[in-house]
Amino acid sequence: MTRGEGDEPFSSGLISSAKPMNKDEFKIAKQERKRALTMCSKVCFAIGGAPYQITSSALGFFLQIFLLDVAQLDPLNASVILFVGRVWDAVTDPTVGFLISRTPWTRHGRMLPWILVSTMPAVLCYFLIWVVPPIEQGKMIWYLLFYCLFQTLQTCFHVPYSALTMFISTEQRERDSATAYRMTVEAMGMVIGTAVQGQIVGMANSPCINSSSLNSSSNHSMQENATQITLNEYKIFKERCAYMIASAIISLIYIMCAVVLFLGVREQDNEGGLKNMQRRASFLTGLRLVMGHGPYVKLVLAFLFTSLAFMLLEGNFAVFIKYTLGFRNDFQNILLVIMLSATLTIPMWQWFLCRFGKKTAVYIGITWAVPFMILVGCVNSSLIISYVVSIAAGASVAAAFLLPWSMLPDVVDDFKVQNPDYHGHEAIFYSFYVFFTKFASGVSLGVSTLALSFAGYVTGGCVQPDSVNMTLKILVSAAPVSLIAMGLLIFKTYPIDEKRRQYNNKQLQLLLRQSDSHVSEMGSLAT
Repeated sequence: MTRGEGDEPFSSGLISSAKPMNKDEFKIAKQERKRALTMCSKVCFAIGGAPYQITSSALGFFLQIFLLDVAQLDPLNASVILFVGRVWDAVTDPTVGFLISRTPWTRHGRMLPWILVSTMPAVLCYFLIWVVPPIEQGKMIWYLLFYCLFQTLQTCFHVPYSALTMFISTEQRERDSATAYRMTVEAMGMVIGTAVQGQIVGMANSPCINSSSLNSSSNHSMQENATQITLNEYKIFKERCAYMIASAIISLIYIMCAVVLFLGVREQDNEGGLKNMQRRASFLTGLRLVMGHGPYVKLVLAFLFTSLAFMLLEGNFAVFIKYTLGFRNDFQNILLVIMLSATLTIPMWQWFLCRFGKKTAVYIGITWAVPFMILVGCVNSSLIISYVVSIAAGASVAAAFLLPWSMLPDVVDDFKVQNPDYHGHEAIFYSFYVFFTKFASGVSLGVSTLALSFAGYVTGGCVQPDSVNMTLKILVSAAPVSLIAMGLLIFKTYPIDEKRRQYNNKQLQLLLRQSDSHVSEMGSLAT
């Protein structure tokens, strides 16, 4: 197949047809690439990842139980909300990725303006998700509307933030270090989201319904029944207020983190003069190139299965602890232990992947949780064992969150080495990875809630039928273990090892030096 004039490779006629730079542009292009990434910049960059994890952990752990026991929706309607909301969220990621790739460079960069503009409407929609509307018939539409709106606006925050990794430095080591900072803060964000939501809501548990209270109602006077109903209504109102207070606090944290990110991070035009020598392909051409890049496809598929496993665990663990294990008053503390364990083990996994390589870290880190998932599904209810399992599972959760974001830049670099005449596809790489993980989340939440409906879940009940308990055991034990096994089998075919990473880094540095040489010639001509 012959190439057109615009399709010439990096080393050919595109250089001679590049747009000349003046002296100031030449200096800026070189300064952008040589600017060091300070610790302050890394911390500010990392803080920007907290809003997504804070809201995601709160929604992941508590939205299902909120819709079922507080908003008192039918399980089938709740499953529709969770599934459609997440699938819609997944669909918006490639769209936003495309729009970002077509966004012109501004004095604040290309990613940061998206983050700033989307913040305020996102927190408003997030707050309204946790409000129980005073309309019975329109509840499902209310939650579906604001859940979809929030997911769309959060996509406008998270996709550019994820792609920002490629624009804070040209050095792999710097980006890996910034990613470790980011994962540590994001793990802390999960702790904050779980703690704020769990501890505030845990102080206002809603009343439950059991068969004895219903059967004994005939033995009490009408006045006693009326008093009990009033007390239950007060407890339900108290728990609804607790959810709104928690969401207001999380919304405030979201805003503060976005401000720190915008003010503390300088988005670097890493392509500098190089983008003047490269051509920008259409979205469909870029999508075809990205999805045809073998290492990317294998990485996404592998982490799709492992992410689905941990999302199943996350989405159903609160209900599992509350009903199957019977720890109704302790579930928020057990969830908090998982997130604390994940936060504390992030630095350990960062050291491990630097010492033994990223592929080895995947095998060890992801499989670490498997024995404990099996244990929690087989052993009878025990609070001590539940806390031990939570600590161990948290370490594996840390690996599952850290490694994909640490390995995606390697895939992007590999793509750049193999396709040096294309640029501007970073957002597509990140948006489609987020698309697949969010789609997996939608499937896990929708299917699991639907499974509980078919099993006979009792909304607001103190106890659940044996069929519900068995379904919950499958959702937090057998299903995640099977998905992890499939993901690791796919990961065995992932081709980028440490040797290839080093080769790609050398090739990219060579390309940058060539572009610097060309930019210097342009600058000399301009003077």
